[in-house]
Amino acid sequence: QRQLVESGGDLVQPGGSLRLSCAVSGFTLEDYEIGWFRQAPGKEREGVLCTSRSGTTINYSPSVKGRFTISSDSAKNTVYLQMNNLKPEDTGVYYCGAIYYCSRSAVDYNWWGQGTQVTVSS
Repeated sequence: QRQLVESGGDLVQPGGSLRLSCAVSGFTLEDYEIGWFRQAPGKEREGVLCTSRSGTTINYSPSVKGRFTISSDSAKNTVYLQMNNLKPEDTGVYYCGAIYYCSRSAVDYNWWGQGTQVTVSS
């Protein structure tokens, strides 16, 4: 059974940092590429970053450039989203999804985690 589990969300002040984790099971990071998406209340799920099997990062959100990075640990079957200099507009539920080839469209993803809440507020 393919499963993704996000963790690491929290309440953080503007300018702070968080690292989200996406632990996958039932498949490996060599089988699928992993994308991070976020969804603010009343808005559609939007792509943030995606990591390919070769380790290439694809950025779908200009607003996170220079602040967010994606990395992976194959031994742990885990993908991370490091978020620095967080802003209130980064608030939302963050999801990781598995796909054969990275896409900015959420409907293309095969499997999703349950999400983790990130709130940026003073």
